[in-house]
Amino acid sequence: MAYITLQGTDHYYEWITQADGQPSEQPTGKPVMLFVHGWGGSARYWQSTAQALSDQFDCLLYDMRGFGRSRRQGNSDNVSLGNATSPEALAPFDIQCYADDILALLDHFKLDRVWLQAHSMGTSIAALFLAQHPERVEQAVLACGGIFEYRKLVFELFYFFGRYVVQFRPKWMARIPFADWAFMQRFLHRPLPKAIREEFLQDFLMADGAASLGTLKSAVSKQAADEMPQYFGELSMPTLLISGEHDQIIPARLGVGAAVLNPDNIDHQIMPKTGHFPMLEDSENYLQRVKQFLQQPASVEV
Repeated sequence: MAYITLQGTDHYYEWITQADGQPSEQPTGKPVMLFVHGWGGSARYWQSTAQALSDQFDCLLYDMRGFGRSRRQGNSDNVSLGNATSPEALAPFDIQCYADDILALLDHFKLDRVWLQAHSMGTSIAALFLAQHPERVEQAVLACGGIFEYRKLVFELFYFFGRYVVQFRPKWMARIPFADWAFMQRFLHRPLPKAIREEFLQDFLMADGAASLGTLKSAVSKQAADEMPQYFGELSMPTLLISGEHDQIIPARLGVGAAVLNPDNIDHQIMPKTGHFPMLEDSENYLQRVKQFLQQPASVEV
């Protein structure tokens, strides 16, 4: 397992690419595509997409701070979060910190310009990064993202219940029959193999408590609702925004709201018969759309 330190936190990363038509774990000199996962997950669910694109790109996957294999020692992820809910504990898990991590990651590998693919909460982080550092990205693919309308009571209730969801994550939950199925039901329109569902549940159960709460509080907030329209509106590179037709987490209408702010640079497509993970629920259709988009001219040098 490979790690690098970004802004004081050890981050897991991996390369998925091909050398002479054979799988490789080292960059080969092809253009680089960076993958950013969503809340509570890890880079694991991007692996199949990266493998399908590895003939064209050196694919760089990583686990964001506090998630997957990028966890702090002695992290607070059990029933009692204690001081993990304090502003000081949540500060390192603001979405701006995650955007800064992307910049540090690219600088570490001396990557001047990349292609970027992000999902769910990762699209908010990506939109922030793309708006702040447009010169670093050629094209972007954002899956299941959009613009939230701020409603004070709804947002407060979301965080209130989200805190209890994060608090109640006993490790024995993974041993309950059909727990993986029940956990993924709200995210999916089409079923996924049991092994993939189990990976999602494992990632959720081992996510750092402060990271889980900090990202919830910063990504679903009045500040984010006020600023995200600006970030999407300022995107200067060709961007493919894919929504799942039956996504209950980030409905397709929120993607429509983002696309209308920047019709020249955002191509919004709704994938039928999919939920919150279109890249897994209908990988063939998803990859077809992505590959067709990637054939378009890339962005002009900034």
